[in-house]
Amino acid sequence: MSAASSSASFVIVANRLPVDRVQGPDGEEIWRRSPGGLVAALEPVMQSADGAWVGWAGQPDVEQAPFSADGIRLLPVTLSAQDVEEYYEGFSNDTIWPLYHDVISSPQYHREWWDAYVRVNRRFAERAAEATAKDGTVWVHDYQLQLVPAFLRELRPDLTIGYFHHIPFPAHGLYAQLPWRDQVLQGLLGADVVGFQRAQDATNFLTAVRRRLRLEVKGSSVVVPYGGPRVVTARAFPISIDTVPYTELAARPDVRARAAEIREGLGNPKKILLGVDRLDYTKGIGHRIKAFGELLDAGRLSVEEVTLVQVASPSRERVDAYAQLRDEIELAVARINGDHDTVEHTAIRYLHQGFPREEMVALYLAADAMLVTALRDGMNLVAKEYVATRSDHRGVLVLSEFTGAADELRQAVLVNPHDIEGLKDAIMQAVEMPPREQTRRMRALRKRVLENDVNDWSRDFLAALDDVRRTR
Repeated sequence: MSAASSSASFVIVANRLPVDRVQGPDGEEIWRRSPGGLVAALEPVMQSADGAWVGWAGQPDVEQAPFSADGIRLLPVTLSAQDVEEYYEGFSNDTIWPLYHDVISSPQYHREWWDAYVRVNRRFAERAAEATAKDGTVWVHDYQLQLVPAFLRELRPDLTIGYFHHIPFPAHGLYAQLPWRDQVLQGLLGADVVGFQRAQDATNFLTAVRRRLRLEVKGSSVVVPYGGPRVVTARAFPISIDTVPYTELAARPDVRARAAEIREGLGNPKKILLGVDRLDYTKGIGHRIKAFGELLDAGRLSVEEVTLVQVASPSRERVDAYAQLRDEIELAVARINGDHDTVEHTAIRYLHQGFPREEMVALYLAADAMLVTALRDGMNLVAKEYVATRSDHRGVLVLSEFTGAADELRQAVLVNPHDIEGLKDAIMQAVEMPPREQTRRMRALRKRVLENDVNDWSRDFLAALDDVRRTR
């Protein structure tokens, strides 16, 4: 790590830096690169463009000087404990998150949270404005920073600004509930290119712009009269994964041996079903568990032959709705296991923890079917990770229609997770699917995932920004 302060021609702005502070082998604190496709996709661009990354380091009330990691300059933004509570846990995750996920949980509207959101977004914009070279490019990421594009354009009209929205954007009837609806739209329209996961999300955004701000919308373009006039493009750029680590790990003998160990540890059932999610009310974990339990109750499945493994990694545990969800899920699992377990077999192996990528790939290889039953999801990259590991073209993906991935992965068994009977039938279809049909579906799914990876996504978005720069 070294100090870094000079301006960069390409700057990423995200809520978090792409590194985590961890304890080193000698007990000292060190920075380790965060897992995830976004960092992998942008690293080559960052290094070739002498890039910088603006974000929070993850700890409140810690002043951190700029530093470098893996050739990328990292520019920390300081957040106080109050900022974390009001901007992040409050407005971002208890207002915007539930509202944008179809109000599965009720959003909370508090003016002091909004004030904190404005204050912190301005701070991120100021940090990016200082960090970016003249006529440079800034790419802002996700719902925590929807006001940054407009603040940044105010400060630096010379910049080319992109914004990518990783979660859904709601239909106007829901979006209109937000007391600060117009301010958020104006914030996003500070960007030259606004990207979404699905075409429907872009349409929802453009509809809100037309109805709320009365601006001219033509196709995927908005004519913005203030700070211009300018033309803003809003369209879908579906994100994907960095497939290489998954295909390489899936081929490693030690990972394949671990997959066999997992099956043996579960009592070698005929079929293993797998769910992998953050513990979040949008993921449909309760619906999946309910459907599986009813199949056991009805005798359509038996605990000796089929096991469900549910990985539910901890998430936002200080938010009340998440603590309540954990209690509900764990009670449902305990009841089903109490009714159906034998000494040798467990109905549901529930794991409330995260795992390193090697272990996740071993779980993917061990699983005969992947159950992705999100009630609403911007994309869902777990579905793509599972597909990437299945080089034998076996295995079944059961996929919610309400994920962005469903637009691309049409050969999955698509399901409405609100329909418990339909979900039960989809699970049975996965359990009983003949090998030939598994191969036909999985081959098509893998072709799609491998040919459209996260590098294609970043290239497409940055090409759209380049088009803006050239036409100025």
